[in-house]
Amino acid sequence: MKIVKKKLLRIFTSEDKKKGGKPYYKFILEKAREYGLEGATVFRGIGGYGREGYIREEGFFKLRSSLPIVIEIIDEEEKIKKFLEEVKEGELITLEDVEVIYL
Repeated sequence: MKIVKKKLLRIFTSEDKKKGGKPYYKFILEKAREYGLEGATVFRGIGGYGREGYIREEGFFKLRSSLPIVIEIIDEEEKIKKFLEEVKEGELITLEDVEVIYL
């Protein structure tokens, strides 16, 4: 077993946000892979709200979905910071220390 200190980047967005004609989360995933980052996962929330206070949640009669999306990326601090230079767009972004356990 090996334990390594890394950074966990979280980008909070919504599923209706677009970048370059595609969903923003897809843009982020493709860029993360381009940068050779260690791993990325996208989570779709069932509800949430942000700065504007608007509650986003799934609904049977809603024509357009705007559910919350969280993108998590793990890698070394320098690689994450270089990646952030290109993708920052006013979204809520957090960066925290994590320990990655390789079994």
